[in-house]
Amino acid sequence: MRIAMISEHASPLAALGGVDAGGQNTHVAELSTALAAEGHEVRVYTRRDAPDLPELAELDNGVSVVHVPAGPAEHIGKDDLLPHMAEFSHWLVRQWGSGEWTPAVAHAHFWMSGLAAVTAGRLTEVPVVQTYHALGTVKRRHQGAMDTSPPRRIGYERALGRSVDRVIAQSQDEVAELIRMGVPRARLSVVPSGVNEQTFAPDGPVADRIPGRPRVLTVGRLVARKGFQDVVRAMQLVPDAECVIVGGPPGSDLDADPQACQLRRLAEDCGVGDRVRLVGAVPREEMPRWYRSADVLVAAPWYEPFGLTPLEAMACGVPVIGTAVGGLTDTVVDGLTGDLVAPRDPRALGMAMRRLLSDRVRRFAYATAALDRARQCYSWRRAAEQLVAVYATVSGVRQPSRVVA
Repeated sequence: MRIAMISEHASPLAALGGVDAGGQNTHVAELSTALAAEGHEVRVYTRRDAPDLPELAELDNGVSVVHVPAGPAEHIGKDDLLPHMAEFSHWLVRQWGSGEWTPAVAHAHFWMSGLAAVTAGRLTEVPVVQTYHALGTVKRRHQGAMDTSPPRRIGYERALGRSVDRVIAQSQDEVAELIRMGVPRARLSVVPSGVNEQTFAPDGPVADRIPGRPRVLTVGRLVARKGFQDVVRAMQLVPDAECVIVGGPPGSDLDADPQACQLRRLAEDCGVGDRVRLVGAVPREEMPRWYRSADVLVAAPWYEPFGLTPLEAMACGVPVIGTAVGGLTDTVVDGLTGDLVAPRDPRALGMAMRRLLSDRVRRFAYATAALDRARQCYSWRRAAEQLVAVYATVSGVRQPSRVVA
């Protein structure tokens, strides 16, 4: 099956850790790879954001990345991309309408990708599947006046939910939110993100650490909603532990990053400056080393559509303490694979960290269950198989039956 992935701002080739480069980039890259491994022909369409990028890049994993000329060939923040989506869509229409490479289905990632895909799909008779990755209603609820999304985002997302052939939700929490928005339940399918079991595993190299000092690891883009400030405050309740923060710009640029400087000042004010370490961006292939070095992974976002880092830690056999928001309420089983606490509550977070770090037996039990859950429920191959069934339904493409010898 020919499958088009539309990911207007999140290229699978982008370096992770920037303000607009995170979980969606990984999701699109890993899902496309898993689909290609199953024999499907996958092209990822993303906006050209540099003048030297080729129109078509063939990757070693069998996936092609197409750089779409829409707007100037330079970086533009995702919240400023809406005016360029019409050009993006018109380019897709010309390409798909030419007959050179017309997909059986288009899978749009993020709402602006959905706008481009729906328009192109209607004109070329290509069915469209939509994954939001984040919802404007949730962002507005938590950020209020600080929300920088285009004013009409929520209205566009509602319209998309009624226009596309199928909406893919990543968690039960997202299903409830979409239904409140007016998206018909019959249009919804739940397919969570996955984790690369070959990359993220318990065995392998481990990042250096101080002997005898417990390590708390937290990972993500250095943006306020990720809750790093709550983790720093919580460290006051675990006086023997260190906290390592991975994410943001490269380590050499941390001194000039406003969020990094703010976190360092907060750590000093809380009296934990000597136990909080910011590493900066880490190449994805090195992340398993950092997960394996941790006694616990803490994910404390104020809101989170899904959250890949807890899954990656679980696949490395590391227990998770997370906030009970979004996809974390699905992936982390409270009291079995980790602990869940209320968001924006540093004291509750710190108490959970102190209890778990002081109980080696409980950590081992959580780690064992976390590894099993990641392997059984969240492989990318499983996600790809579920999505292919959706693609086949909306496109009418009949899939070959699997014959078991």
